[in-house]
Amino acid sequence: MRVLVTGGTGFTGAALVRRLILEGHDVVVLDTKEGFEIHELRALGADVRLASVTDRSSVSDAMAGVDVVHHVAAAFREVAKPDQFFYDVNVTGTRTVLEAAERQGVGRFVHCSTCGVHGDVRDPPAAEDAPITPSDYYQHTKWLGEIEVQRFAGRGLNTVVLRPCAIYGPGDPGRFRLLFQRVASGRFPMFGPGTAKYHTLFIDNFVDALILATDQDRATGGTYLVADEECLSIEQLVKEVARAIEVSVKIVRLPLTPLVIAGHVVEQVCRPFGVSPPIFPRRVDWYRQNRAFDVGRARKELCYTPRISLREGLLRAAAWYKENGFLAEGSSQRQ
Repeated sequence: MRVLVTGGTGFTGAALVRRLILEGHDVVVLDTKEGFEIHELRALGADVRLASVTDRSSVSDAMAGVDVVHHVAAAFREVAKPDQFFYDVNVTGTRTVLEAAERQGVGRFVHCSTCGVHGDVRDPPAAEDAPITPSDYYQHTKWLGEIEVQRFAGRGLNTVVLRPCAIYGPGDPGRFRLLFQRVASGRFPMFGPGTAKYHTLFIDNFVDALILATDQDRATGGTYLVADEECLSIEQLVKEVARAIEVSVKIVRLPLTPLVIAGHVVEQVCRPFGVSPPIFPRRVDWYRQNRAFDVGRARKELCYTPRISLREGLLRAAAWYKENGFLAEGSSQRQ
C-alpha cells in the first residue's frame, strides 16, 4: 500500500514509518521539522516532505495515490506557544488532512489522539466511554480533533481513533529522558503521596496497534485506548526505572500544593516572552492525576496484545539512553 504518515519524523511517527517500510509499504512522510530521524528515513526509502498539516496544498500533494493515512502529527510539547497554535494544528490541521483523505478516497484513516482527553480519571481504570474531561488546552484540542474525525466518519470515511497512553522507548529524547535522568541522580523529588496511577505504552506496542488499525475490515469507526499490560503508581514507576538502570534512588517527599501554584504562575510569566517554562501545569499534573485505562476493547476488536512488558521496555529505553549519552555512568550508587 501507499501510506501517508503525518508527523512522521517525530518519535512515534518515525517508529511507525520504519515498520511500514519493513513490511514493504510505500511511505510518504509529512512533517514540519526535519527531526533527528529524517536522514535514516530517507535512506530507508521514505518520501519525506517538509510541510505543515495546515498547508492545504502540501497535504493534497502528499495524499496523491494514498491508500491509508496515519495522522500522528500534533502540537504537543510546544509549551511556550499560544492556544491558537494548538487549535490550528490539532483541529484545523486534522480537518485539512481529513478533507484531503476524503477527496482521495483513502481506504482507512487512522487518527492518533490521546488518553488525555479523559483528564484525571476519577474511577480507574477508565474505558473509552469514561467522561471526556480534558485538563488543558492541548487535550481539549485533541478532543476537538476526534470530533472532526467522527464528523467525516459520518460522511462515509473509513476511520479508527486510537488514544495512546504515555509512549516511551528507545529514540525518545523527551519526558521519559527527564524521568530516567532524575532517577539516575540518586534523589527523586516526589511531590505529593506518589500514588497517582500512570499507564505507560512502549513504542513497539503502540506501533503494533497502529498497524492493526490499518485493517480496513476491522473496527471501522471505532475508538480505542491503547496501553501496556501494567499500570503502576508513579512511585512504583520511579522504583522500576531505578531497577532498570541499576541505581539506588532516594525518594524525597515534598508538598504538592506549592508546586501546583508555581506551575501556573511560571507558565503565565514565561508565555508572553515565548520562553519554555521549567515547570508548567501539564508537567505538574504527572504527580497528581490518575491515568489508568482498560484496553479490553482494543484487545477484542483490534486483536491488540502488548508484546513488550514494562520491565523489558524500561530496560530497552535505559540501554538507549546510556548509549546516546543521556545517562552519565556512575552518576549514582549502584544497587
